Amino acid sequence: MDSAAVTPALILCADDEESLLTDICDELREAGYNVLGATDGNTLMEQVSSVTPNLILCDINMPGLNGYDVLDTIREQRPDLADIPFIFLTALSNPDEIVTGKRLGADDYLVKPIDFDLLLATIDARLRQVQRMHEKASLEKEKLCETMQELTHQAVTSTSRALDLVAPGIVLLNDQGRVMYANRSATLLADTNRYLNLGETLTTTLTRENRQLCQSITDMINAENEQVLCLSLPHSRKGHDLLVLVCSLDKRNAGPAAVVLLSDPDNRVHVPPQVVAKLFNFTPTEARIALALADGRRTEEIAVDLSISATTVAFHLRNLFQKTDTNRQADLIALILAGTMMWNLGG
Repeated sequence: MDSAAVTPALILCADDEESLLTDICDELREAGYNVLGATDGNTLMEQVSSVTPNLILCDINMPGLNGYDVLDTIREQRPDLADIPFIFLTALSNPDEIVTGKRLGADDYLVKPIDFDLLLATIDARLRQVQRMHEKASLEKEKLCETMQELTHQAVTSTSRALDLVAPGIVLLNDQGRVMYANRSATLLADTNRYLNLGETLTTTLTRENRQLCQSITDMINAENEQVLCLSLPHSRKGHDLLVLVCSLDKRNAGPAAVVLLSDPDNRVHVPPQVVAKLFNFTPTEARIALALADGRRTEEIAVDLSISATTVAFHLRNLFQKTDTNRQADLIALILAGTMMWNLGG
């Protein structure tokens, strides 16, 4: 990879020996890294609250918060930094100290006096390991998108009987927005929801929502690339909103121009959080919040369900946006729905 094409990794380094801290920071900067230094654990935690590092070097014996306290606090309060390598720096070579650090979740352990060649090699190895993890996650995300596209293409050529067995409602639309096919699940959802009309076209009796639905369908039919839009429609009975996923299709192939997936959160097969965590490289809490959003839960409801504050939910939501390369909640839900629907189809 061309190092000039990417932003240098940011390393946070904490050590109460100021001369050693200066030497380490100088070595790291000379090696091409961005560095922030701290002489105690409290300062390091302040830095962690304002920046997202690529790696943390931390002395164990420091005033205020010691290294163990810092690591424990980060692992407890910042699950979004779970994949950030944490390396202890210490003058202690007692195996018990190493075991303690490892059990707390430290990724590596360097003993003073610091061998700078070993330090740089260790940092390089850990950063490459994280890069491989991110590349793998990116490939899995691309594979998910490709699989979703394959599923929509397969839906075009599959038999009606096969489509009727699919849990989500599927509606195939031509380039005029006319319904070409609707499976049994879609028909049942329309029959049980007085707001939803499924005839020659797919519409809703609610004025504002119908404008959104029609505009989404038009946008996906006219989209040059394969895209996804997500919106929700109220139920005629009590319950969560009906989730609607509108997907454009490859215009190079003859057939449907768009597919609409309808999902009833109250009757949908629920995907285990660990499956979503693996699909999108989420933490367990992020996976639970993502599934709650896909189920139509609001931020305040999620906070109550998980016994956390709304601020914490918002914090995790920002991490979900970052990990999925989305900017809006609707786009995030669309991606989660695509993944969970794919899992239901494959399961």
